[in-house]
Parts: sequence; structure tokens; C-alpha cells
Amino acid sequence: MGLFRSTDPLQITVFQTYGSDTHLYIKGRALEDENIDLTKKNVIHLLINSWKRFGTDVVANCRIKLKLPNGDFHEFETDAEGYFLLALNKTNLQSMCNEEGWLAFEVSYADESIKRNIQLENRFPGEMLIPSLSSDFGVISDIDDTILHTGMMSWLKWRVLYNTFLKTPDRRIPLSGAPEFYHLLHRGAPGDKSNPIFYVSNSPWNLYLYLKFFLKNNNFPKGPILLRSLGAFFNRHKLKGPDHRPHKNHEILNILKTYPSLAFVLIGDSGEKDADIYLEIAKMYPDRIKAIYLRSVKHRKKMLRVAGLYRDYKDIPVLMVEDSDQAIQHALKNGLIVLK
Repeated sequence: MGLFRSTDPLQITVFQTYGSDTHLYIKGRALEDENIDLTKKNVIHLLINSWKRFGTDVVANCRIKLKLPNGDFHEFETDAEGYFLLALNKTNLQSMCNEEGWLAFEVSYADESIKRNIQLENRFPGEMLIPSLSSDFGVISDIDDTILHTGMMSWLKWRVLYNTFLKTPDRRIPLSGAPEFYHLLHRGAPGDKSNPIFYVSNSPWNLYLYLKFFLKNNNFPKGPILLRSLGAFFNRHKLKGPDHRPHKNHEILNILKTYPSLAFVLIGDSGEKDADIYLEIAKMYPDRIKAIYLRSVKHRKKMLRVAGLYRDYKDIPVLMVEDSDQAIQHALKNGLIVLK
């Protein structure tokens, strides 16, 4: 949508991303502010908010400006769907990070002739994660039915629709013990690390703020949230990334490529394709995958399929997780965490 077709204020949603000391990677979306209140609980407001999330008015083909903490500026442009992506080779980015590895920056609309009201005085904060060189390992985790009850196994996935459209994120329930398990992994075996956590989901970017609110509200460790476009969400033939691999495979391989000296723990569920994807990744990188955790689902046929898939695989520890306490004890036994 063009800049002057509406009177709604403008905003920029900056996605939490990841990079390295020499690679800057900024992603987000320029939008009209639809005034979505994630805390309103009555049915009418929930339906209106859901319509707003998926009926987004975007600000296409506009100039965006990035300001780094050291005073460097860069300009770039949004695409036809309002998204922007800036990937640059830089130097010494890690020196601008906090102790958890987050590099803070600001983005703004660069066109000073815009007459529309712009939220936050046209200063939108963003963060990029650069894992510490002292990290023991990273964690790559699914979201749906891995840390968040979604109902993917329900008949015709009706519970997915109910949970997405008729529940606010503060009413969504994390799987029991999941935040504690993730914090233990984040701190690692010494108990004082800042091991990076990456959240990868097949949900569309329209749910980014919803999922970010859920993770923060339930005290999960902060980490990049990697989603996909709404077009890919509704069109199965668009599920693949630029390398023609499925979305999750593409994102996980990108992370592994970005941090070639870092090992990873993979966490998912047994309901969809996580088991297949993680097994493929583990066979490609047997020396870099420390463990695979797959949440059990209430679907006998799917559980039998996954059990058969891993029956003869003994290269790395794999656990079919019934509850978080079981996962914690397994991680403790394998030297991934420490209990204090």
C-alpha cells in the first residue's frame, strides 16, 4: 500500500536477527500501525486483532535508514510487501554488543517529506544477536507444540485456529517446564554461559509480535525468531527457501553456516516434520549436533513412525520427551547443563 492512501500512523517492526562480528543482518517490515492490543480478551476484539494481523497495510518501496551504535548509517528500501533485508560485511561488530551478545540499533523512515504521523518519533529499536565466542553450543528450537500448545494434532487442526485467533498471547500456555529447561541450556554446563537460542517456526511473519510477546511473557530466553512469509504459509509450493530446501531446513543450515565452529542442540516435536529434518541435519553434521529432543505427541501412528525413523540411529543422543523433567535429566547426564 502506498504512503498516502490511509491516515493510520506508520511504524516499523524490526525482527530480532542474528549475525557475526563481520556480518550485519537486519530484517523487518514497514507497516501502518493497526493499533493491535495483544491483551484484549473479548471475542470481538480478538477477531478484529486477528484480521488486522493478517490484513496488514504495508509501506512498500520506501527508503529506510539504519543507525548503528558507533554512528554508522546505512540506507535501503522495502520491497512490494513492506519487508526489508540488509546484509553487509562489517568489522568489529561484537565490540558493540552487550554481555548477552545483543547489538542494539535504530531504524527510521529516511524520506523526510513523509507527511504521515510516524510512531516513536521515527526511532524504532532493533537487535541482532552475535553469540559469544565462549558459547559451548547453540539451541535451535521449534515453537509449535514444542514450547507452545497449538493443537496441531487436533481434528482438521481446529484447535490451531482457535488458539491463534481466539486466544491472546498472555493466555497461551507453554509446555510445562519448558522455560526452565531452555534457561538451563542457555547457561550451559558451567551455569554462567550465554549460549544462543534460535526459534524457528513455519508460522508467518504476521505472528512475529504475538510470538515475541508469548516468549517474553513466559520467561523464555531471548533469541532470534525465524518465521516465513504469509504467501508461503498459504501456498505449499512456496514453502522452500532460496536453496530450494523446506523453510526449516533452510534456516537451520543458514545458522550452521553462520557459526561453523559452534555445535547445536535441536529441539522439536514428533507431530510434523521436525524428526525428519533433524535426522537429515544430524547426518550432514554428525560432529556438530550434540543432542536431539523431540516432544511426544498424542498420536500413536506418528509416534511409531518417529520411533522407527530413529531406531537404528545411534550417532548422537536422541530423546523422545514425555516431560521437561525427563529432558533436564537427560541434558544433565550428557553434560549440557548443570543444576545449582
